[in-house]
Amino acid sequence: MTGELATKRRVPFNALMEPRLKSHIRVGAHIRRAQAGGAFATIARRGDEDAGVVLVKIFQTRDAARVLFEARDEFGNHIWRDPFEGVTDEASVDKFIEKEINLDPDVWVLEIEDRDGRSFLET
Repeated sequence: MTGELATKRRVPFNALMEPRLKSHIRVGAHIRRAQAGGAFATIARRGDEDAGVVLVKIFQTRDAARVLFEARDEFGNHIWRDPFEGVTDEASVDKFIEKEINLDPDVWVLEIEDRDGRSFLET
């Protein structure tokens, strides 16, 4: 690559090729971690077994929820992003999830109910 394209590329090529756990294994681990912490967790939607992105919907109160989704930062590191930057109404969260499913049918949706709003996700 030369010129402008070379300077914009921040993700190291080898970061995209590193081995990752299959999605169904990661989702199972999230569920066990939440249940061990005293929360209820379930799979609301199954995605691609191998490489589906995971969205986590966290219920904190009856009408309030938040959503986190997997992403990569500019250096290729795994991170969890919060599109609403905190708790919002459940309808907004559901609309966001539906939009993501329409864009990527391989998406997994994990739902966690926890009074303290914990996600039980690795950071």
